[in-house]
Amino acid sequence: MTKLVVETDNDWTKKKIEGAIHTETDLLRKAVQRTQSKLQEFENKYGKFDRDSLYGKVNDMELVEWEGELETLKRLKANLKSLEEITFEYK
Repeated sequence: MTKLVVETDNDWTKKKIEGAIHTETDLLRKAVQRTQSKLQEFENKYGKFDRDSLYGKVNDMELVEWEGELETLKRLKANLKSLEEITFEYK
């Protein structure tokens, strides 16, 4: 869990900080959805990802792209989780 402590008595500043984090959270959610959609297309075409069983049967560039999307999804979810765990404290 992350606690964000902001020392200000300015409501506008508080709203801007929260708004920026919420905007980034929304963008990350959309990126997660797009990435999951791409991964679903791969799975619909080839089944679950298993490099060993797909090697030689699937275009190498598609495998690389698939692996890249898996890594991207992992990182996006970690970033999203990090932002979603933020609690705000104002002093």
